[in-house]
Amino acid sequence: MTKTLRSHCPINFGLEHFGDKWSLLILRDILFRGKKTYGEFLRSEEGFATNILASRLKSLDEDGILTKSKNPEDARKDIYSLSEKGIDLVPMLFEMMLWSSKYDPESEAKRIKKLIAMIEKDNRKISEKIKNKLRKGEAIFPEYLD
Repeated sequence: MTKTLRSHCPINFGLEHFGDKWSLLILRDILFRGKKTYGEFLRSEEGFATNILASRLKSLDEDGILTKSKNPEDARKDIYSLSEKGIDLVPMLFEMMLWSSKYDPESEAKRIKKLIAMIEKDNRKISEKIKNKLRKGEAIFPEYLD
């Protein structure tokens, strides 16, 4: 499916593919919390509305950021994971974390000081390590909890 873009500005391209808060929270849940199913995403603390969650999962799948497959243990459920295109968002998500830790005095980033320090030191290096974990179906935590 080819998406009609408002413009080919690089910022607009990103926004049109993954740039709403719900899509970013789905990416966060996969990356950091290892969530994989609709039900797991639905239990996120931000309180997804069912229609919004279904819409965002479908959109991220159609845009090639997520891949959807049947759960081998229960064919009625789908499993979502990051595609290579989605995995390539890791460095950008890490930069968002750095920005949050700088400007949000109550940022949860303060609870993961080890990871934040690693990102500050060399985002590319830690991103590659994390991307390799994601390719194996692993989430970031608990390895980087302080």
